[in-house]
Amino acid sequence: MKIRPNRVGEQMKKELSDIIGRKIKDPRVGFVTVTDVEVSGDLQIAKVFISVLGDQEKREETLAGLNKAKGFIRAEIGQRVRLRKTPEIFFEFDESIDYGNKIETLLSELKKDNSEGL
Repeated sequence: MKIRPNRVGEQMKKELSDIIGRKIKDPRVGFVTVTDVEVSGDLQIAKVFISVLGDQEKREETLAGLNKAKGFIRAEIGQRVRLRKTPEIFFEFDESIDYGNKIETLLSELKKDNSEGL
């Protein structure tokens, strides 16, 4: 059963949002939202899904800034989340938000085309 990894993931998500929002001073790290954290069954790896406000260049800069601060972020997580070993952190973009926005745009275009055709 995967109750523990899910609980650890939820707690890490909350702490990561706070750490990224308040503690990271890197100017490359803009407005970041931690959308999800998937922790492996052995609690060794944490995949952190993020969404970033801005264009592709801004997203890449933010990812670079987060990767540079990974050691600091991991140390902060180690102090806040009581685990024997702090999971290795990997940041990934949450593509589901972009995907949802694209579908929303397509649906509104279809609706507009249908209403013009009447």
